[in-house]
Amino acid sequence: MKAVFIDANPTLSAVAERLHRPGDPELAINRQPDIAPGQIPAALGGAEIAIIDHTHLPTDVARACRGLRHVVFLGTGPQSYMNPQELAQIGIEVHIIKGYGDVAVAECAFALMWAAARSFTRMDRGMRAGRWLRTDAMQLTGKTVGLVGFGGIAAEMARLAQGAGMRVLAWNRSRKSHPGVTFVELDALLAQSDVVSLHLLLDEQTRGLISAKRIDAMRDGVILVNTARGALVDEAAMIAALRSGKIRHAGLDVYAVEPMPAGHPLYELDNVTLSAHSAFRTPEASDNLIQAALDHCRRLSGSGAAQ
Repeated sequence: MKAVFIDANPTLSAVAERLHRPGDPELAINRQPDIAPGQIPAALGGAEIAIIDHTHLPTDVARACRGLRHVVFLGTGPQSYMNPQELAQIGIEVHIIKGYGDVAVAECAFALMWAAARSFTRMDRGMRAGRWLRTDAMQLTGKTVGLVGFGGIAAEMARLAQGAGMRVLAWNRSRKSHPGVTFVELDALLAQSDVVSLHLLLDEQTRGLISAKRIDAMRDGVILVNTARGALVDEAAMIAALRSGKIRHAGLDVYAVEPMPAGHPLYELDNVTLSAHSAFRTPEASDNLIQAALDHCRRLSGSGAAQ
């Protein structure tokens, strides 16, 4: 059985080469991180396994991939890039990877929260433009952070926030408990939180969950942090709330369309801190991610138990 990493950037290429072991399934690395979907069938060349980082795989393109039976998606949100249900109907199984970057993503969310509270990016842009721009900050100690969705990343975010002296609320679709975290209904979380941080998987139930109505239910001057998926939020409603000041500042690592197109309204707002969907990109998380992807390939090929 052969696997092809179809959209490997230089960092992940090097990690895959280093972690690939003798006796593993054959692995080809396509060092073309910006590959177009229409180029995928040729890149796979009949391979049974496609490892995909961030490239869209439309179902009609998948049908043209001779021999393809498995997609190993490098993350937990393949719905942003493909339709797993449609792929299953044509005999292609999508595999995801959980937990590889919980610490890295939580640290990014924590950093975005602090950057938003202190208006660092606004002051940085102003000073680079020759203005001695000073802004009032939000002091986070003693404030409330609300975590929407509670998995491994949110648990790490809770740990960091508790260490900073913050009260932590959480809402999750299934019942959970966690030391030092108070679980409440979503409406209560939105009404009580000074910071709302999103940690949900994207599916048909969560798409657009943070709607205009729910944004309106948040506290005036709230900070919104999203390191999960852009489509969780009604982007137009978020932009309107940023313009009105309803949302004090947004710290964003994910967007409705990625890469974010030129001329997007978010580029024009000075109360937004933007990050290019890079929350998990640390050496530790990259090693965890690629090791898990190779473990999937080993399991699927029957080449031995993952080590």
